[in-house]
Amino acid sequence: MSRNKKGWLFFDFFALIILIVLDQLTKYYAVLKLKEQEAFSIIPEILELKYLENKGAAFGMLQNQKFFFILVASVILVMIVYILVKVPDHMKYRILHLLLVMIASGAIGNMIDRIRLDYVVDFIYVVCINFPIFNVADIYVTVSTILLVICFLFKYKEEDLTFLNIKQKKFREID
Repeated sequence: MSRNKKGWLFFDFFALIILIVLDQLTKYYAVLKLKEQEAFSIIPEILELKYLENKGAAFGMLQNQKFFFILVASVILVMIVYILVKVPDHMKYRILHLLLVMIASGAIGNMIDRIRLDYVVDFIYVVCINFPIFNVADIYVTVSTILLVICFLFKYKEEDLTFLNIKQKKFREID
């Protein structure tokens, strides 16, 4: 592994820690300031801070499935580490590093809550569209996943991803 590659992996790890700390700090302050309180309006009728203990996934699905969520997050984290180690040391992959680190940070941030508390602390509520309450880790995962899909659609070509050693099966034509 080249020195530059090690440097990028160190940067990935450092960014991961910073993002997790930011997520956990926001959740700590949400518990401290919002738990058992009325919602706090940031922008009237648009954005509120509102405490919620979420035992499910997005939109409250799969309530009380702690083991399942930890298992899925662990598999995703192993895949992310594998990809980050395999990514060539080239400028065009820097955005891939950042997006994968953001996804990992969000997964770890919510996994910490699930392990420690048996629920995820959510506190950001978009009132005007009645969007489910979410947190900073959810923002990391959602925004970076959308940007990752855009990168795979428009930035990276099939030959850019050969480092993953994924072989495409060719199907025989049936005559």
